[in-house]
Amino acid sequence: MNWNKNNGPWGSGGNNPWGEGSSNNRDLENSIKKAKEKFGRFKLGSPRNFSFFLIVVLFIWLATGFYRVEPDEQGVELLFGKWNQTTTEPGLHIFFPTPIGKVMTPKVENIRKINVGYRSASDLGFSTSSNSERNVLEESLMLTGDQNIVDVHFTVLYKIKDAGKFLFKLRNPETTVKDMSESVMREVVGQRELEFLLTGGRQEVEQVVRSDLQDILDEYESGILVQSIQLQSVNPPALVIDAFDEVQRARQDKEKLVNEANSYLNKIVPNARGDAAKLVQEATAYKEQVIKQAEGVAQNFIDVYNSYKDAKYVTRQRIYLETLTEVLEGPNKIILDSTGEGQGVVPYLPLNELNKNKGNN
Repeated sequence: MNWNKNNGPWGSGGNNPWGEGSSNNRDLENSIKKAKEKFGRFKLGSPRNFSFFLIVVLFIWLATGFYRVEPDEQGVELLFGKWNQTTTEPGLHIFFPTPIGKVMTPKVENIRKINVGYRSASDLGFSTSSNSERNVLEESLMLTGDQNIVDVHFTVLYKIKDAGKFLFKLRNPETTVKDMSESVMREVVGQRELEFLLTGGRQEVEQVVRSDLQDILDEYESGILVQSIQLQSVNPPALVIDAFDEVQRARQDKEKLVNEANSYLNKIVPNARGDAAKLVQEATAYKEQVIKQAEGVAQNFIDVYNSYKDAKYVTRQRIYLETLTEVLEGPNKIILDSTGEGQGVVPYLPLNELNKNKGNN
């Protein structure tokens, strides 16, 4: 490309493609010349200037020992490259200057996350809006206490509570947390039955795993605080999910029938108890009635017997007449004349019954 000697391709002066004119070059040369003249007058060899130079260098060197810790940070002080102590108080602090001392200020309030048994979209490098998820069978398949296999996905949420221990006690903190949490989860799952894990045992498992994992991390002085364990899914393996669903449906049908039977039981038992109580009351009343009747008959017999002892003939005649009255009161009666003087059969006219019928009419 041919350049315009007066103007570059962008219309600025000069013979270069960036449009810098000769006047700019002259200004730069003048600045460099003035700087050389200024520092040329500074004689480092003189004692005064050399002392001033040493003081400035020493001040700058000592200033490297100051550092600031923010509220969400901790200061990890290194002395000759070795961890010396951890500063947890926010504010301005002083330590040995570089290169004797070095200070690291990692963030400790950020919640870190590790997925075990699966990899989310962010783990796989996709956008967070993606639903991509990959199952990691070597981590997720676990054996329950009743010898069943279960597919467990869970997430560990933790943060740093001691930055020094976190950086220098563990070689790879994230891998260590993942391996330890997987091991603890396998132990907890292996002590419980499949039905418990699939129904109401999720919260208990999360609490036990968090507590046990924290104990192990504290034992290793990891400087890690486990915030929570979140069970994302607990399911049978995909190859047997259909059979498991069928078993679940059968279990639900069983529970339904049991509930219906209990409902019928709760309904029929009170009725039966009421009927039984009614029968007992009726039997008790009948018993008392029979006893009273028997006592009355017995007392009547005793009275008759006492009367009979006092007046045998009169009592016998009275009993005879009372008995005839009871016997002849109900049925139709035919009177036969046993003297032989009559016609043999004499019609009986029931005057008492006629009077009753007449009164009713």
